Amino acid sequence: MQKITPHLWFDKQAGKAAELYTSLIPGSKITSTKILHNTPSGDCEIVAFELAGQPFIAISAGPVFQFNPSISFHIKCETKDEVDAIWDKFSKGGKVLVPLGSYPFSERYGWIEDEYGLSWQLMFASGNKVQQRIIPVLMFVGQVYGKTEEALNFYTRLFSNSPAEAEGTTKANILARYGKGEEPDREGAVRYASFSLLGQEFGAMDSAREHKFAFNEAVSFIVPCDTQDEIDYLWQNLSADPRAEQCGWLKDIYGLSWQVTPTILNEMLSGNDSERTARVTQAFLRMKKLNIAKLKEAYGQNRSAA
Repeated sequence: MQKITPHLWFDKQAGKAAELYTSLIPGSKITSTKILHNTPSGDCEIVAFELAGQPFIAISAGPVFQFNPSISFHIKCETKDEVDAIWDKFSKGGKVLVPLGSYPFSERYGWIEDEYGLSWQLMFASGNKVQQRIIPVLMFVGQVYGKTEEALNFYTRLFSNSPAEAEGTTKANILARYGKGEEPDREGAVRYASFSLLGQEFGAMDSAREHKFAFNEAVSFIVPCDTQDEIDYLWQNLSADPRAEQCGWLKDIYGLSWQVTPTILNEMLSGNDSERTARVTQAFLRMKKLNIAKLKEAYGQNRSAA
């Protein structure tokens, strides 16, 4: 089963960022690099890579969106030395959000923005068997503060009913809540929660502190769909802002960005036939919700939908 894939929007640094990230974590690699021509952002470099088996996509598409801590990536490290080594690399040109040190939940933990502005939470996972080393973490702030639990219920219910769902891969667990006297956070708000969608683990939390940021398109999540029925189902239930609908992108009711994408699209864009790639690119750029039959038509295959 293909995983939900984080998509990272860079100005011009997607390739360099992917090289940095894959150099830090064992079992990581760049899997492909390609250029899409004549997009609204001009020629865009797209880099696919894996971090400890977790797929990522990075794109260089201009200074349109900026990373912020509303979405970070939690790296579970097997040793304290590994935490320190990665922290040292991210510190060069980066910004410390939570100092590296010992905390009740981990003997070695820190939260940092790297030189590109992307946020990472590094933690020594003492005595725990690590199933997934890289975990996207959503922080609900501002207008969506206090909605973490509601969002988790919404996402897990939605994906549990998805045609792509495999039994037992979608679930949620509130691990800790704020108590009395922890203002500005109110009692009962979610300090940290873990949830899984289509087998992909996520984290989530509420934060009532003054933050001058919110979810944006700098980080989105690509949901792989094998059929048009899957695309239609997720689009109908996830999209909450018609102004944000474009090229398979949408925003949900919490402002989080998703890309609902047919799995066949990657195959269509990965070949060496530049004319085919250009036709498919121009076809999906004109769409809001992606249509598999029309993409196949542009590609030159038969006209029937999957």
